[in-house]
Amino acid sequence: MSFFTYILKSQKDGGYYYGHTNNLKARLHRHNQKQVKSTKYRVPLDLHYFEEFETKSEAYRQEMYFKSVAGKVYLRDKGII
Repeated sequence: MSFFTYILKSQKDGGYYYGHTNNLKARLHRHNQKQVKSTKYRVPLDLHYFEEFETKSEAYRQEMYFKSVAGKVYLRDKGII
C-alpha cells in the first residue's frame, strides 16, 4: 500500500492545504464535498502537488516538514508554492 503527502490549492482564496492519506482520489473528493472541516469553506480545491511513500509515518513526517518554516522555504525554492 502506498501513502501520499499532498498539497491542495484553493480556487477560492489561493491558499494551500497540506495533508497525508492512503487514497489520494478519495481524499480529494471528500475535501471538495465539504466533508473535511478544515477545508469546507475553501472549496473548490485542486490537487497541486503530491509525493508517494511506502509508510504512513514517512508521509506524515513529510506533511509536518511542509508545514514547518524550513519546509515552506524548500517548497518556495523549488517553485512548488
